[in-house]
Amino acid sequence: MYPQGRHPVSGGPGCGGWGRGASRNSNLGVPPQTPLQSGQPFKFSILEICDRIKEEFQFLQAQYHSLKLECEKLASEKTEMQRHYVMYYEMSYGLNIEMHKQAEIVKRLSGICAQIIPFLTQEHQQQVLQAVERAKQVTVGE
Repeated sequence: MYPQGRHPVSGGPGCGGWGRGASRNSNLGVPPQTPLQSGQPFKFSILEICDRIKEEFQFLQAQYHSLKLECEKLASEKTEMQRHYVMYYEMSYGLNIEMHKQAEIVKRLSGICAQIIPFLTQEHQQQVLQAVERAKQVTVGE
């Protein structure tokens, strides 16, 4: 595929000006070595580079895995929070409706009392008015 001596790994002229050997190793974090003489094998520096790439890949893979777990945990917490929000919203809405119903009942009963009280005797009117005033003074404990 490549002409003799021009394979990118061999460091020949088709190698983009890197020359032969380890001068490009310093760019990958591998300590620079003395340039290789012609005929020396490249296996040692290539193995170091491959090991370094493998270590960095494993490190990045571990980071990815931990971040993925954290993301899944946060997503489940988000889902749980949304579920709680909906539940509290529904409870709040139901309580609001119930409060309005109770207020309407109080208004209607007060109207009925106001219509009936004039038909009572004076003595009974006083008793009923006192009872109504006591009923309006509700405490937290009740």
